[in-house]
Amino acid sequence: VQLQASGGGLVQAGGSLRLSCAASGRSFRMYTMAWFRQAPGKEREFVAAVSSGLSSYYADSVKGRFTISRDNAKNAVYLQMNSLKPDDTAVYYCGARLFGGNLFRLPGEYPYWGQGTQVTVSS
Repeated sequence: VQLQASGGGLVQAGGSLRLSCAASGRSFRMYTMAWFRQAPGKEREFVAAVSSGLSSYYADSVKGRFTISRDNAKNAVYLQMNSLKPDDTAVYYCGARLFGGNLFRLPGEYPYWGQGTQVTVSS
């Protein structure tokens, strides 16, 4: 599967952005889809995931502010980000993995990645 992320940009603190990730290939509905982010000098960290069964999971740092969703008819996953903070500044990546299990928070468990989209939140 190939992934293409978009929707990043520059926003003031308290603002909102919606990221999109378009997927190509078959059987999109079978994949767990996730968003990770990586700030300069830091490791890639888990943000949110949505399973093939439509269960969603969030990092504590974004819970209540971000919402992940997927549209299987469009082969797309989205990340609605509200109440953005400067600490949310990072390159955001979408990832895909085919198998289930409890390791979905680990970036090493994702064989497929989009190219990343920059999100910058100014104070």
